[in-house]
Amino acid sequence: MSSFGLGILFGRSQITCQVCPPENLDFSLFWEAWQMLGEKYIEPQKIDNQKVMYGAISGMLESLGDPYTVFMDPEKSKIFSEDISGRFEGVGMEIGIRKGELQVIAPLEGTPAQKAGLKTGDIIVKINGKASLDMSVEEAVSLIRGPKGTEVSLNIFREEWEESRDIKLVREVIDVPSLKWELKEGDIAYIKIYHFTERASYEFNDVAREILDSPAKKIVLDLRNNPGGYLEVAQNISGWFFKKDQIIAIEDFGEKQEGKEYRTEKDGLLSGYPIVCLINGGTASGAEIMAGALKDNRDTTLIGERSFGKGLIQELFELRDGSRLKITIARWLTPKRNSISEKGIEPDIEIKTVEGDQDPQLEKAIEVIKNF
Repeated sequence: MSSFGLGILFGRSQITCQVCPPENLDFSLFWEAWQMLGEKYIEPQKIDNQKVMYGAISGMLESLGDPYTVFMDPEKSKIFSEDISGRFEGVGMEIGIRKGELQVIAPLEGTPAQKAGLKTGDIIVKINGKASLDMSVEEAVSLIRGPKGTEVSLNIFREEWEESRDIKLVREVIDVPSLKWELKEGDIAYIKIYHFTERASYEFNDVAREILDSPAKKIVLDLRNNPGGYLEVAQNISGWFFKKDQIIAIEDFGEKQEGKEYRTEKDGLLSGYPIVCLINGGTASGAEIMAGALKDNRDTTLIGERSFGKGLIQELFELRDGSRLKITIARWLTPKRNSISEKGIEPDIEIKTVEGDQDPQLEKAIEVIKNF
C-alpha cells in the first residue's frame, strides 16, 4: 500500500518556531475546551493528552476541506517515509481522493492489488469494515498497510457493478519497480515508467544510454498507471526529452506570490527522437506533468484515456517530535498554463482499456509512431 503519488516537495525549511494565533482570534477558547474535557469527561484516565493535541492539529487541517493537506503523527510519518523509498509491506496500490471518494489511482505491477483485479477508479467503500467516508488518504494507508502475510478486507465498488464487493488481500513485501524498456518492431524503444521513485533517475540514466546505443529511432513512452512520486525525479527524467530552456511545468501559487517556471538546463539526448505517449486514469501528478510538457512543447500525440487530475503540490514540514504537516502550497500548470487539477489531461486518441491480454492502446501507439 502506498500513497506517495501526490506531488511532494522536499528539502525546504522546517517549522521550528513558535507561531502566535491571529490577533482577532481568542485562542483561550481552545484551552478552555481542553480543561473542560479533563474535568468533565467520564473516564479521565483514558485521556491521552498527546493524542488530544494531535487530534486538534488534524482537525485544524481538516477544516480546510483539502484531502491532501494533512497531519501525520510520528507513526504515520514513518509509514510515509517507507512509501516514498519504494519498499514497504502492504497490498501495492496508490490511492487518492477524487470527487470526495477514496479511490484506487493505480494498482502496482505484480502486487496483491493487481493480482486481485483492482483497477484505476475503483471506489474503496470500507476497509476492514470501517467506512471510508471522510477518511484521509493517510488514515486509509495506515489501515491497509500491515505486516507481510496478514490479511486486509476491502469493500470495493466499480461503476459497472450493481453493488459493492468484498475483496480480501494478503499483504506482501512490496518492492515498487521504477521502469523498464524493450525494443519493439526493430527500431521502437518502448519505455514503461511505473513510478518516479527515488532511484528512478539513476535507472533512467542507464536506460537512456542503452537506447542511444541501440537501433532505436523512435519512442513509445508509457505513463499509464504511473501515479507520480518525487516531482524532482519526474522533472529530471523529462529533461531527457526536451531542448535547452524549455518549460517542463509551472508552479502556480495563486495570489500569494509569482509563479515559478521549471526549465530544462541543456539539450536532452532523447529530444530528437519522435515520441508518442500513453496515459490513462492512473496517470497522475508527476506523470501528468511529464505528459503535459510533451504535449505542449513537442505536440506529442497522447493515446489512451483521460489522466487522473492530480495537479496539486504538497510540501512536507517536519515538526519537532517527528510528526509532519503535508500542506498544499501550489498547483501545477503545463507549459501552456493549463491546469491539471481535477480536469486531468485529455488524450488525442481515446482508446478504452479492455479486459484480458490485449492492449489496443499500445497497439495504436506503435501504429502511430511507425508513421513518424
